Amino acid sequence: MINILIAGGISLLVTLFGTRFAIAFLVKRGYGQFIRDDGPTSHHTKRGTPTMGGIVVIVATVLGYFLAHLITWLMRSTAQAAPPTASGLLALGVLVGMGLVGFVDDWIKISKARSLGLHSKAKLGLQILVALAFGILVFFFPNERGMTPASTAVSFLRDISWLQLPLALAVLWITFIVISWSNAVNLTDGLDGLASGAASFVFICYAIINIWQYNQACIWSATSQQCYEVRDPYDLAVVSLALAGALFGFLWWNASPAKIFLGDTGSLAIGAAFAALSVLTRTELLMLIVAGLFLVITLSVALQVGFFKLSGGKRLFKMAPLQHHFGLLGWAEVTIVIRFWIVGGLCSALGVGLFYAEWTILR
Repeated sequence: MINILIAGGISLLVTLFGTRFAIAFLVKRGYGQFIRDDGPTSHHTKRGTPTMGGIVVIVATVLGYFLAHLITWLMRSTAQAAPPTASGLLALGVLVGMGLVGFVDDWIKISKARSLGLHSKAKLGLQILVALAFGILVFFFPNERGMTPASTAVSFLRDISWLQLPLALAVLWITFIVISWSNAVNLTDGLDGLASGAASFVFICYAIINIWQYNQACIWSATSQQCYEVRDPYDLAVVSLALAGALFGFLWWNASPAKIFLGDTGSLAIGAAFAALSVLTRTELLMLIVAGLFLVITLSVALQVGFFKLSGGKRLFKMAPLQHHFGLLGWAEVTIVIRFWIVGGLCSALGVGLFYAEWTILR
């Protein structure tokens, strides 16, 4: 348990105190955000605010994870030392990989002084490469029990036995999950602190789920219905709390009025981490509930586009994503963010509640 707390504490301190230096560095070089002309007019005041803050979150998470393992290794005489695992490294790998895609997108925006970065096809192509690499690698690295980090079954609260997929289809399914969640968080990151605050709830919930899975792992129990067949739940809890800590510290600077934005560097990476945790903990469909706020915001965009095409130019919302609709209704930005945080927190709590309820029913 100690390395889980150490990881969260280190990552929090890194972003809490380190982000100010990132802000100073980015401001000095003029690496500010460019605002779309067709966006909410209130956002034009944010032009020039430093972006690419996701770099700090990613660095803090990676440092928190590895330093926690190093510290517990040095303390092995007084604490349980657990080495990095394949699952933890794969989760960090897709986090960093998708963050690099976002960094390229952010850099093009900054260097060319425009609000649009990578061409949509190029951006999707890079996302597919990162997601596909993750989707393939999760079926390697079996442990001493022959378990790989992911399974070929579609999962909800655990693997669904009658939804076993052929290996090739399972890889495509996981690739789709990674791309979908990375774009979902990207769409949500439109107001100061919205995505970072809501995402921290998701990672806290997954830390709880990971710890519960570890305590009820099949390696400790012979009762198959009551235990969880998950490769490395304890190490995934370290990753989850490192991410939560990093986002909490970053929120100090990202809350309204934001001194720095996540940028695509951060939003794509966070979404990839959502996907990785859902796949590696065998809770892919549960993530739809735990991260329900992000799902609703993404659906608002799909509904807006679909309704616009079917109705011949009419709009379902004043603007999509959904947070901008409420902004045009006259809600203050802080009000939208806090209320969306509440919705996000309720979704995450509901997801954890369902996860625990399933275990008690089987018990």
